[in-house]
Amino acid sequence: MTTKELGDFGELKALQYLKEKGYKIVTTNYRFQRNEVDIICESLSNKLVFVEVKTRNTTEFGPPWKSVTRSKQKQIIKCAHHYIISKDLDVEAQFDIVSIVHNSHGTFIEHIDKAFYPMV
Repeated sequence: MTTKELGDFGELKALQYLKEKGYKIVTTNYRFQRNEVDIICESLSNKLVFVEVKTRNTTEFGPPWKSVTRSKQKQIIKCAHHYIISKDLDVEAQFDIVSIVHNSHGTFIEHIDKAFYPMV
């Protein structure tokens, strides 16, 4: 499986997982300039949730969520801000990470709720 195929697989698994948990999917792969949010969904408490999906086939270098650096978080926040402004929304938002390890031993999903926050 190529890196792209693994990433696509992870995003599909994350979508299935979130739907099973009761999230309503709003859109996927939202882009602004060079930034992207993998999944935008609505939680059961009506929060707008911006989800970064990280998929790896090993934890040799740590869990996938560890690769969401502060720099990557800033890109996601910038993209989320554009989405909210462009849609003229007045909503509470949060940032989650769905971390997936998929290999011959199975598929393991970890959902990190409120994984990071915008900083001023």
